Amino acid sequence: MDIQTLTVWIRGRYEALKTGRDAGQSTLELAMMAGALLLAAGLVVVAVRTKLLEKIGIINGG
Repeated sequence: MDIQTLTVWIRGRYEALKTGRDAGQSTLELAMMAGALLLAAGLVVVAVRTKLLEKIGIINGG
């Protein structure tokens, strides 16, 4: 997973969430966007963890 792509996507979704809240979107729509943000944040955590484990493997193996 590309961490940079995920963080850019999260920023875009966050801005859409703020704009939607200000524009009066329904609660369901806002909840869907918030859920997508949480999912993307979880993917960022997994991607960072994977990168760290790769680095640790290189250090221990080399």
